[in-house]
Amino acid sequence: MNILGPIRAPLRQHGRYPYWPITKAAPFRWPQGEGLAVYVALNLEVYGFGEGMLDELVPESPAPDVLNYSWLDYGNRVGAWRILELCRSLKLPLTVLVNSRIYAFCPELIAAFREAGCEIAAHGRTNAERQGQLPEAQERALIAEATAEIAEHEGRRPRGWLGPWISESEVTPDLLKEAGYDYVLDWCHDDRPVALATRAGPLLSVPYPQEANDANAIVVRRMTAENFADLLVDQFDEMLEQASGTALVCPISLHPHVSGQPHRLRQLRCAFTHIAQHRGRIWATRAGDIADVAIQGYGIR
Repeated sequence: MNILGPIRAPLRQHGRYPYWPITKAAPFRWPQGEGLAVYVALNLEVYGFGEGMLDELVPESPAPDVLNYSWLDYGNRVGAWRILELCRSLKLPLTVLVNSRIYAFCPELIAAFREAGCEIAAHGRTNAERQGQLPEAQERALIAEATAEIAEHEGRRPRGWLGPWISESEVTPDLLKEAGYDYVLDWCHDDRPVALATRAGPLLSVPYPQEANDANAIVVRRMTAENFADLLVDQFDEMLEQASGTALVCPISLHPHVSGQPHRLRQLRCAFTHIAQHRGRIWATRAGDIADVAIQGYGIR
């Protein structure tokens, strides 16, 4: 009998990164502004009609789910174009997270973002599936297929990856590093880029938001458009104060079927106008540009 009480087994850990308090500065600084980098990630997603997963405005609608499918399709047909127009008017760069199958659905849309100078990052093949539940060989094949399809149309490989539904297996960072990716957006554990350990060497994690994210805030938590716009402004203003003398990242995640709805777009314009008015104090940029600075600062190869 153990007179000191029950023996507590250690908690299982992932081993990808050590603890690093925010009070310890990063070994790099942004090339512009007072310490805050801001980027906007726009998710461009495609779904199968009558099969696979769907993002849901109304739950438990039987297949073929016309209501939810057409709500999602509105984002690519209408909402994404309005958000592109908004960001161009305010000179806010975009990182576009694309399901690779989107090239077959709406090539004109991707061409418009390419011509606008947006970064094209990978977001799997389609959001009708998750990768984290696949065996390693099948997940490797999924990553390879999505990468090759984007490279075929863009003329170069994507450098960043966001898993569909933020789905990872035990080996996803390893597979991404082995596939040649420079950064991943799945982890929301810090306000700074952090190097993840993988079996093939370090892979950079660039902050991606689960709070300043319209799908989570509006669709899941049922926030109003006004409240979400206030969230973005408060997040930005507070981080701008916190970032003085350091290097923080304020990411914003948008989905065109959510924020591209006219009544929400009007509120989003107010929030983005507020951010753009502080252009001289921030680095308005893209996720890949943030990764470049951090990779050099960490000495990642």
